[in-house]
Amino acid sequence: MSAPSWDFSFVYQSLQDTTLQNDLARCSDNIAALKNLSPDTIENCQHALTLLDEASTLLQSVSSYAGCLSTVDATNAEAKAVVVKTDVMDSSLNQAFSPFEDKLSSCDDVFFEDVLAGSDATGSYQRHAFRLSRLRAQQAFRLSVPEEQLLSAMQVDGKNAWGRLYDDITGTLKVSLKFPDGSEEEMGLSQAASLLYGGDTYRREPAWHAIREAMGKQEVTFAAILNALAGNRLTEYEKRSHTKPLHFLAPALEEARIEQPTLDAMLDVTKASQDLSRRAAKAMAKVFGTEQLKPWDEMAAMPSFGASKPANYSFDDAIAIIRKAFDSVDPEMAKFVDMMVEQNLIDAAPQPNKSMGAYCTKIAKTRTPLVFMSFGGSMSDVLTLAHELGHAFHNWVMRDMPFVETEYPMTLAETASIFAENVVRDALLEQAESDHDKLLMLWEEAQTAVALMLNIPVRYGFEKAFYEKRQQGECSPAQLRSLMADTWNEWYGDAMSEPNDLFWATKLHFSIAEISFYNYPYLFGYLFSTGVYARRAEKGAAFYGDYKALLRDTGRMSAEDVAKAHLDVDLTKPEFWQQSIQIAEKRIEAFEALVEKI
Repeated sequence: MSAPSWDFSFVYQSLQDTTLQNDLARCSDNIAALKNLSPDTIENCQHALTLLDEASTLLQSVSSYAGCLSTVDATNAEAKAVVVKTDVMDSSLNQAFSPFEDKLSSCDDVFFEDVLAGSDATGSYQRHAFRLSRLRAQQAFRLSVPEEQLLSAMQVDGKNAWGRLYDDITGTLKVSLKFPDGSEEEMGLSQAASLLYGGDTYRREPAWHAIREAMGKQEVTFAAILNALAGNRLTEYEKRSHTKPLHFLAPALEEARIEQPTLDAMLDVTKASQDLSRRAAKAMAKVFGTEQLKPWDEMAAMPSFGASKPANYSFDDAIAIIRKAFDSVDPEMAKFVDMMVEQNLIDAAPQPNKSMGAYCTKIAKTRTPLVFMSFGGSMSDVLTLAHELGHAFHNWVMRDMPFVETEYPMTLAETASIFAENVVRDALLEQAESDHDKLLMLWEEAQTAVALMLNIPVRYGFEKAFYEKRQQGECSPAQLRSLMADTWNEWYGDAMSEPNDLFWATKLHFSIAEISFYNYPYLFGYLFSTGVYARRAEKGAAFYGDYKALLRDTGRMSAEDVAKAHLDVDLTKPEFWQQSIQIAEKRIEAFEALVEKI
């Protein structure tokens, strides 16, 4: 099986490319120019916004490029050095713009509106209206300019360094699979992790144990990373509570652009539907021939039974499946898939030093989306590819918009990705001729429900409980294991044979330096996208245009406003979330019925 690798020739030839060096030099010039400007006048504030836009775009382009190289090969020291360099420059840019941010967040309405009334070569400064208005709403939590600058300077070798340490360890870690016959097989951590998603029943359980063993040996380090990240944030939030208290959830909610009542309504409805999610897990276990789901089987491909064999897909097969499904929504989406393949904007080839997981990023200055994953040939891999191509399409439909209006939150980011999964699953379900093929698609539906309605709440519940404990002091690895096991059992109940008490270490999301609570937005995206997808049948031919319009507003509206404007629903009320779960329930019931039949 052959899977593609990236071709970056459209932007940079190498890390030594003159164009890349010129982009960094231009960023430095803009930072220097910002330092020499005073925020006292409308004209200076406008010029500062122009300088910020250009520097941010170029800096993100270089950072994304170097970051991509480092995730393909975690031993690429040169790429990592450039990532750190751009991190330092980003901190310098934030420090240089801090006086203007302070001015624009605290000035009177007349001054603010006058700044936005101007324009530069790229268009009206109104492009900054949404971002700056939200900043003004957070004025009570701002520190003085010198303090804000100090925080920005400290994060490079503080929070961000801890995140890089996690990436360095996991990117180079080797694990050893131990088999019943006494033999062993060594491989990279990401390669072992990919086995958990496939149909290799012989190697999957050994891979799960091998990952736990290798990560368990590093648990003191991983606990230190979690404690340092949380401690750093909590200290910052305490300092920001000079006017009124800043709860540790508040910054994450602001990042997600949702209100606390929205989060509460969503989680309350999900909690009330625990039994449905557990039923999905137990039905999956039945296909494996067990009463309870095993942790190493949770994300696995559906096992073979009878005369059937585990399905295996080449990368070309996967693209053909996704392209056809996207085409059923609109031919423009199919052409987008062709473009991604033809221009080598997908890196899916497994590599020994490749980082775990999958993601979509973009080169900001060309608005080019990029997809990263390790393609292993399972249906799960096909849907992961569809998921990331959904993200990429989201970026693509915004490519003509001001860059500052294309930076959407995680909650709304998952709309297009999970929509893409739904499109592919439904298309394959419609084409399925045998009960086995139908079960295969419904398996993916059930597995998604378990992942997003059980596993994601576990992550959120653990992290919230951890932050509450961390306010009293550091947590030991044993305490973290216990906390994870308790939260796991609270959600999974008797649906799983044992808790994954080391999940806090093995799951990358907990150790991301840039953002906390990298979990509930996935549940939001799943349920919100399910609600969006339901409109496809209702609206018919009009749906595609409405769908693109919704995606284009995700960078310039709150989640509640997007939902009200495009779906006419109130996310702070339980009704919308209940409707989405009712849709999921029908899919799970169909899965249960087919499991019983077969």
